[in-house]
Amino acid sequence: MSSLAERLKENGRSLGFELIGIAPATPADSFDRLQDWLARGCAGEMAYMHQHAAARRDPTSILTSVRSVVMVGMNYAASLGCGPVKARVARYAQGADYHEVLWDKLNRLLAWVQTEAPGCQGRGVVDTAPLLERDFARRAGLGWFGKNTMLLNKRQGSYFFLGALLLDLDLPADAPHATSHCGTCTACLDACPTQAFVAPGMLDARRCISYLTIELRSPIPEDLRAPTGDWLFGCDICQEVCPWNRRAPGTREPALQPRSELEAIDPITVLGLSAAEFRARFRGTALLRARRRGLLRNAAIVLGNAGDPAALPALRRALEDEESLVREAAAWAIARILAENRARDDGSGNLPGPVAD
Repeated sequence: MSSLAERLKENGRSLGFELIGIAPATPADSFDRLQDWLARGCAGEMAYMHQHAAARRDPTSILTSVRSVVMVGMNYAASLGCGPVKARVARYAQGADYHEVLWDKLNRLLAWVQTEAPGCQGRGVVDTAPLLERDFARRAGLGWFGKNTMLLNKRQGSYFFLGALLLDLDLPADAPHATSHCGTCTACLDACPTQAFVAPGMLDARRCISYLTIELRSPIPEDLRAPTGDWLFGCDICQEVCPWNRRAPGTREPALQPRSELEAIDPITVLGLSAAEFRARFRGTALLRARRRGLLRNAAIVLGNAGDPAALPALRRALEDEESLVREAAAWAIARILAENRARDDGSGNLPGPVAD
């Protein structure tokens, strides 16, 4: 008869987790590295990282009786649409909110464990609890830390979500992934347009496009606006260039398939959304995390980078937005578009027709 751990893994795979392994619930290996990262100021405005830092030292901060951490990975990669892209959304956010998808499956896995081990206590967590997920995933044998700080797996690449099931059971731990398979490759470091990697394996979030478009609540620094390019929410660049993602399989989870309306978003449409329209359009997706003012700020930056005079009417309307964050970004975008068109002018000093008031 197979052991409980073996049957747990089989059940986890049947729920759709491509990766599953078990790690001992001992203090996190990378806690000191986290402390150093925070001390360097690399977390930017993510105050919660400082507030809950101590809790990340040990999984007992989440479940006091925890003895084993079952780490799971679910692939979210999907083929990209072929149509024109006006504003890009990171792949992980193009489907349903992954928190709900993983929580549901982790709770179902916990319910199965409790039928096999009556009285067992457990808790499923995604990334809203103070757990160093990648640390325990490496310890559970799921992969290694890439130079872009992502967890990499030979079969799945890096396009997968991590979840954890904390249990008060003593389960046999898997062998940790002790080697790296990045070699001399620096594709991820070289491709970052904002130079967010200060060293291999060290990300300064303050320069990361994902941080700038999602976590940052204040204006995006002017020197980082042009490098942000057409990213409306998140960024995949360091993953897109990774050799380990070239042959990684696509997601099998229907809820994580990209929604057509999120694959190619019109930033002009986003810029005109009211608060109610914003909530209705992005309900059930990760884009709500940026909040309306953040996403409209990002849309203005994307339009400014595109340099199309056709966006000027929408940007001028945004100058009247109730949020100062949106008004400031719109003013920047207008100035950038006008300046670029003057530079392309024939020297007469007159702007092309569509640009003029």
